[in-house]
Amino acid sequence: MLSLNQRNPDSDVAAKGLIMVVEDDLNLLEGIQTVLELEHYEVISVENGKQALETLRACMRLPDLIVSDIMMPHMNGLELLREVRKERAWIRIPFIFLTALSEKPDIHRGKMLGVDDYLTKPFDAEDLIIAVDSRLSRHRALNDLHRGAMRDLKKTILTILNHEFRTPLTFVVAYSEMLNDTQNYSLSGEDMMLFLRGVSAGAARLRRLIENFIHLVEMETGDAERMYMMRRAPVMNINELFNAAIQSARQTSEFPPNINIEVNEQLPPFVADSPYLQMALIQLLENAIKFSPNGAPIILGARTFDGYLVLSVEDHGRGIDPAYHKDIWEIFYQHERDIYENQGAGAGLAIVQGIAQLHGGRATVESEPGRGSCFSIYLPIIL
Repeated sequence: MLSLNQRNPDSDVAAKGLIMVVEDDLNLLEGIQTVLELEHYEVISVENGKQALETLRACMRLPDLIVSDIMMPHMNGLELLREVRKERAWIRIPFIFLTALSEKPDIHRGKMLGVDDYLTKPFDAEDLIIAVDSRLSRHRALNDLHRGAMRDLKKTILTILNHEFRTPLTFVVAYSEMLNDTQNYSLSGEDMMLFLRGVSAGAARLRRLIENFIHLVEMETGDAERMYMMRRAPVMNINELFNAAIQSARQTSEFPPNINIEVNEQLPPFVADSPYLQMALIQLLENAIKFSPNGAPIILGARTFDGYLVLSVEDHGRGIDPAYHKDIWEIFYQHERDIYENQGAGAGLAIVQGIAQLHGGRATVESEPGRGSCFSIYLPIIL
């Protein structure tokens, strides 16, 4: 028996969904089909797992839910579920097993494979409808949530691409055009250096944006952890690390920032991935430069505390309300983007936290509106 029963075309009630029923007991199969059709579901009826797979591969429209017996000839329900979960296009289809009380081991195996629900035989029509309705409602709610999250993510990425690429490109193109303009051959040396700094800052910002996206991918795929395990080594001179980070952070700034180093104690050597640690410091320094008034002092410091080496970047910028301290570490989170335009891509602090965790540590923030911020990276001192 293999059939697709469409609802009555003269009916004014729209179908609630398409259900595939897999059952080798033809009387039970017909009964389930009738109950579902009375509840305005469309039904695909098949007698075993093999027929179900053939139908799934051939049908133009996938079922919204599968109801399947476990014990069947040719291919049982567990084998069918295993095959369904292998296919990317089918993996999200909710799956309900029909089972007898004596099939408890099969229930356990089904749960391991990711079955969504069970109906124990014998069951009545109300049990069936409640199980189907609840599974479909839950599935649709999750799909709506997923689609909404994807829409928000796409909007965020497009906003970042539009703003973060456009702004530095404008610097590069505008200053380059002015430098190429034959009427500007009489530019003073000071003006020429200003234009060149603008081109350099725009290009560096573009490079950093691309690098940040690459680093996020490395962290999501596990490549960053593998890189850390290969490159970690004792760090003997913290000042070399600090000076390299400062030099790199200054490249993205139009105006020379006022950055001071404060190391007030003899620091022990520690184990770290120097390139990644430098990257984290660059992110914090660029944030401090971006959110501070021009010329305001920024302090890059290091100290020991309770078995940790603490690297910190302190600024005198606008600060962050403590209510948002947890949010700022999320990828693409941009605090008060609607008020301030110089937010960046929202990737920097996520990278900082990821690098700190690679080292077995953590990143923290102390900040209040109007009183500046102090970001710290805690690294366990391990030799």
